[in-house]
Amino acid sequence: MSILGLKIDNVEMDATDGRRFERMNPISGEVASTVAAASVEDARRAANAAAKAFPAWAATSPGQRRKLLNAAADRLQEKAQEFVAAMAAETGATAGWAMFNVGLAADMLREAAAMTTQITGEVIPSNRPGSLAMAVRQPTGVVLSMAPWNAPVILGVRSIAMPLACGNTVVMKTSEICPHTHRLIVDALHEAGLPEGVLNAISNAPEDAGVIVEALIAHPAVRRINFTGSTRVGRIIAETAARHLKPALLELGGKAPFVVLDDADIDEAVAAAAFGAYMNQGQICMSTERLVVDDKIADEFVEAMAAKVRTLKAGDPRRSDSPLGSLVDLRAAQRVEALVKDAVSKGAVLAAGGGVDGTLMDATLLDRVTPAMRIYGEESFGPVASVVRVGSIDEAVRIANDTEYGLSAAVFGRDINRAMSVARRIESGICHVNGPTVHDEAQMPFGGVKESGYGRFGGKAGIAEFTELRWITVQDGHIHYPI
Repeated sequence: MSILGLKIDNVEMDATDGRRFERMNPISGEVASTVAAASVEDARRAANAAAKAFPAWAATSPGQRRKLLNAAADRLQEKAQEFVAAMAAETGATAGWAMFNVGLAADMLREAAAMTTQITGEVIPSNRPGSLAMAVRQPTGVVLSMAPWNAPVILGVRSIAMPLACGNTVVMKTSEICPHTHRLIVDALHEAGLPEGVLNAISNAPEDAGVIVEALIAHPAVRRINFTGSTRVGRIIAETAARHLKPALLELGGKAPFVVLDDADIDEAVAAAAFGAYMNQGQICMSTERLVVDDKIADEFVEAMAAKVRTLKAGDPRRSDSPLGSLVDLRAAQRVEALVKDAVSKGAVLAAGGGVDGTLMDATLLDRVTPAMRIYGEESFGPVASVVRVGSIDEAVRIANDTEYGLSAAVFGRDINRAMSVARRIESGICHVNGPTVHDEAQMPFGGVKESGYGRFGGKAGIAEFTELRWITVQDGHIHYPI
């Protein structure tokens, strides 16, 4: 197996002290990837390379940046089977999930390419005669990019595409759980012709993450921090960035509610809920965790949902014969199983599933979940959904909002005006009426509220995150000054 180095100035190299770390296959326990373990010195070297490359890249024409990003999208898709193999080995993901990642990530690169000519400003009327006043957007400098393992191609590409389109240079700190997968993204961009130093990749041993990230945030050339991951780590990132007065874009955890009103189409609701709850074993920030169901139709919904859940078995993704793959590691499987056991011990009904074999866990449905149970409030990040029965729309809204998180949500009902009124009352950055909680498109403003973070990815919303808005004037010189 080849050893992956760091990628600085488009050159693959060992860590300065020669250290390496290994990522293990979650199912077999075999070595999935062997990777260079960067030191703080290496991290600073990557930031220096990005800083050196910034002036030339910022001055590159929109058309040239667009051409390179579109070429990178093509290269990414050409590497599809490499991504399938890497994701199966490092995270236990199914081939279907890997291919979905590659497709959406390619769309994100093409959307970012299209945005290069949309970085616009405006002329603002000035009270000073003879003054032309403009609001101009310019690239900020070096962006620190950190993406997680669970949707590694989508989130990895999202973390770098718009920063690059806006004329910034990037240091990508790859995930310790999927370093090979993330490096394939970087390689695709370099093969597309990205100039030296514009995109640099740093991999680090898990125990070194804190000092590496702190050093990069503190680096004077780093002007934006871009993090997707857990709320626990996001809080640390935000606190560190605040000490250095640097803006951070944070997309964090979720506990997505899926409200089923009494006039919902049961079959459609079940199909969307199953996809949202169990795709990628529920390891998606938007995953449906809470099914908030009106009492009038709860029995019918649970029966139909349980029948669907029983068909969703987990298996080794390398065989490609099961709809679900592996959880990311044994600890994750044990944590989710403990949440299920806690709920059942406190009166929840195990409506379907619950089988666990190592890191493989079948889709699981719990009914009659209450606030006394850990799973009511804790993010499970696994293949389990909880039914909470409610007696009114007001109670449904209260339960949907009874969480520290606020990323994605869904409302199902045939009366669209009523469903929309419920959607407006839900505290989330994203809400879909008659659609699943798991839904992303490259051009949409993606992000959360509350402890799901702040800032928005996608389309024109992303431009605001990765540019500085400057006020520039041109004056005619014929000005009367009071002194």
